[in-house]
Amino acid sequence: MDETEFDGFADEYEAMHKASLAMSGEDAGFFAEYKIRDIAQEYSRYPRSESISAKVLDFGSGNGGTVPYVHQYLPGAHLTCVDVSRRSLTLAEKRFPALAQYIHFDGMHLPFPAEHFDIAYAACVFHHIDHAEHVSLLKELRRILQPGGCLFVFEHNPYNPLTMHVVNRCAFDKNARLIRGAAMKKRLVAAGFNSTRIRYRIFFPHVLRAMRPLEAALTWLPLGAQYCALARK
Repeated sequence: MDETEFDGFADEYEAMHKASLAMSGEDAGFFAEYKIRDIAQEYSRYPRSESISAKVLDFGSGNGGTVPYVHQYLPGAHLTCVDVSRRSLTLAEKRFPALAQYIHFDGMHLPFPAEHFDIAYAACVFHHIDHAEHVSLLKELRRILQPGGCLFVFEHNPYNPLTMHVVNRCAFDKNARLIRGAAMKKRLVAAGFNSTRIRYRIFFPHVLRAMRPLEAALTWLPLGAQYCALARK
């Protein structure tokens, strides 16, 4: 993970992201919010899930786009944001100074003790990471989760043509390598996770938003714009 590369985009990230999403008819907030809403809904199904005291890790937090939604959907959660980009963390802390801890990490080893977090999530982060490093980083994420803890890995779906169009025209995705859902599931298993599954998301653009209630029945279909790989320790 290249700190210099991400520092270089940090100040322009929001504008670039907005431009790349224009075709979908949605803004960055829509994509950030649905992820945290999904996490909260899934986590609430598990025994011992008490969002009021959950320790949550945002892995690759960037400018903090998901931060306010964590506090909306997991009220009382203790949120920690980590990123290789110091500049991104500085900007995130300026936006939401009291809503999270902002911690730099070296791209290899998370600076936390074992079994520290209840939930960890990565919101479209792994396609920016060398694929050879995926399993080792997933092992790190497993290490810092408590037994029974949940990991949510959201990624762009390379089978979706609109997703590919957006990624191909986005400057900060120029070095991205998208990951198929099946491949991500195999990497989670290799990292030691169990109960892994893939859920595909975002099938309808804004102009067809009235059809979005149907998405709950389509999560098996590998045509959504994004997917979530869910795993438990």
